[in-house]
Amino acid sequence: MRKSHPVRRVVLAGAATVSGIVLLLALKPASDPASASAAGGAAPQATAAAQESAQGGAQGATGTATGDAAQTQYGAVQVRITFSNNKITKAEAVQAPKGGQSDQITGNAVPKLNAAVLAKQSAQIDAVSGATYTSAGYKKSLQSAIDKANAAASSGASGSSTPAPSQSPGGAEAAAPKTVTGSVAQTQYGPVQVRVTVSGGKITKAEAVQQPKGGQSDQISGNAVPKLNQAAVAAGSADIDAVSGATYTSAGYKQSLQSALDQAGG
Repeated sequence: MRKSHPVRRVVLAGAATVSGIVLLLALKPASDPASASAAGGAAPQATAAAQESAQGGAQGATGTATGDAAQTQYGAVQVRITFSNNKITKAEAVQAPKGGQSDQITGNAVPKLNAAVLAKQSAQIDAVSGATYTSAGYKKSLQSAIDKANAAASSGASGSSTPAPSQSPGGAEAAAPKTVTGSVAQTQYGPVQVRVTVSGGKITKAEAVQQPKGGQSDQISGNAVPKLNQAAVAAGSADIDAVSGATYTSAGYKQSLQSALDQAGG
């Protein structure tokens, strides 16, 4: 019997090994298409979701809000605001005093008030000189509009935040209202003393607890004091105009009002 050559046996063994490897590779199952798809598609979906969430959080509420009509001595004032991404982008008076001299006053005051809202981004705006009542009504309706916008944003989709700042930008809770009474101011016709209620650094109420009385003073005080009260709330300070025909009462009122505000500020 012929013996196999050693070299031939090595070659045959090597050939068998290669054939086995090729067979194993041919029989190995392919990867699960669903698994491969999931592995390749999960990251983009997650990224897209994250981007969408980030965008939703960055963008604030958008829309319009119309405040309640504020009644003034010369007619109703009602303000509408448009807000986008937590910022007031437009303010307009949908109602304002009309007729006679009111047309001129409104035409002068309202554009200034609208511009002030965009600049301040809140109802903390100054009254327009010569339009005390219109300014007071405007600010009252504006605050109502901002409150409604904030309420709508709070009840809306998660991630949206308040549009504008009727409240402090940081959302801090407002301080409790404080009522203080100014010192008595003596006038030629009698004492004047003013009490104010202050909330969030703003005068919300002003009243005269003492005023000149008797004879013609009753008529003068009855006419002047309500106007002075309203002017104090509108201006938010003692820098208010004297009421015509009530110079002494107005001067005393402003003196006592300043005393009250000094105490409130302290």
